[in-house]
Amino acid sequence: MPHLQFAPAFTQTQRHLPNAVLAQTMQFLVQPLADLAEALRAEVAANPALEIVEDGRRRCSRCHTPLVAGQCPRCSRPVAADPAEPIVFVSPPEDHATPLPWRDEDAPDPEEVALAQHVDLPTYVARQISPDLPDPAARRIAAFLLANLNDDGLLSMSVPQAAYALRVAPAQVEAVLAVMEAADPVGVGAPSPREALLAQVRYLAAEGEAVPAAVFAVLEHPRGLETWAEEGGEALAALLGLEEDVVAEAMAYIAQHLNPYPARAAWGNRRMGMTPPPPPTAMPDVIISFHNHDPRGPLVVEVLAPLQGHLRVNPLFRETARRMGAAGEALREQVERAALVVKSLRQRENTMLRLMRLLTREQREFIVHGDEHLKPMTRARMAERLGVSESTMSRAVAGKLVQLPSGKVIPLARFFDTSLPVRAALRRLVASEGRPQSDAELARQLKALGFPVARRTVAKYRAIEHIPPAYQRRAEGQGAAW
Repeated sequence: MPHLQFAPAFTQTQRHLPNAVLAQTMQFLVQPLADLAEALRAEVAANPALEIVEDGRRRCSRCHTPLVAGQCPRCSRPVAADPAEPIVFVSPPEDHATPLPWRDEDAPDPEEVALAQHVDLPTYVARQISPDLPDPAARRIAAFLLANLNDDGLLSMSVPQAAYALRVAPAQVEAVLAVMEAADPVGVGAPSPREALLAQVRYLAAEGEAVPAAVFAVLEHPRGLETWAEEGGEALAALLGLEEDVVAEAMAYIAQHLNPYPARAAWGNRRMGMTPPPPPTAMPDVIISFHNHDPRGPLVVEVLAPLQGHLRVNPLFRETARRMGAAGEALREQVERAALVVKSLRQRENTMLRLMRLLTREQREFIVHGDEHLKPMTRARMAERLGVSESTMSRAVAGKLVQLPSGKVIPLARFFDTSLPVRAALRRLVASEGRPQSDAELARQLKALGFPVARRTVAKYRAIEHIPPAYQRRAEGQGAAW
């Protein structure tokens, strides 16, 4: 039995389409799913010749997906199917699959992965200090202190106030604070910006960093920073009994290496920097999953339809317009507009089906295994292979979201981002470095891996990946965070 094709055949190229259909198709093609659905509902509301018909197709008894060619594209494995050949079809928006992204028993739970990708500062610090606080009483104090951090990562009350609220000795609070202040970001939980800076400079000195002695003199004096801010370097030098240039060097070191507000520093991973917050949840335009949850089988690609049901020209309205002759000109215009919308929507679906079939066939390794496996591919080359213009390809890609088998949602444009393998290699190098490497050193290592990039390109990619510079990674410590 031949391999079943779940996407309709398409042979007509765009240059053969009437101009009106092409223009409307381009408008539909550039719209994300939610915007397209809204536009189509507006068309239906404004045009009585256009209607939404409930989907009357037979559905799978197991998952209720509409059958394609008599089979369920999710549950039934096509006979003689090639695992490398994706199964591509249009899916109603409320019918899309939500497959479990992991099959191995030892693999992380999706909710745990999501938490690992973005946690708030108190939770992040609690995870670090928990092993150092085996005593339940100390953990209770830590929980109270973390709950009373302000937006800058500083304690919003004094040690005596915390001790009074907890009904414990101030020394117990100070002991827990000492553990907290050594966590990432260093200085978190300090009662003041000056104390946060002191915690950071002591940490750097303990790590072997060459800290100018004047830095300690400035920070340990109760009025050191205040004098600098209000009266300047000359007054501070007089207060400390130091030369003015020595004080200037100390203040430059503080400005370059320390942060009085720990929560504003890069935090989240001592090596990789803070993971940016996830974007607002949005409906994907395409959902990719494993057939029968089998990573070795074909990929199932669902191009989501904008509406539940399908659009059509109302047959009674069309017949009425035909019978009215010249008197039915206005009705015929509405029928023509309705037919234009229906045809343009089908053309959009055909374009997306063909694009996703080719993309998933070419980029299976990227979809399954991640950024380092992305094959170089340009929009121009893809447009050529599909027989469409580059502008059409740009519209098809712009603003679209794709959900991968892992559950991660990415922009469709990511399939054409040739920097991904380099950035993935950069992340791996930084995560495994024994000593934080400069951008020039990282560029040399990337070249050895087959990625010849300049130092300034490394700096750009490092910024994109939220990786701090070498001096900051060195200052933030050598241990992994989670």
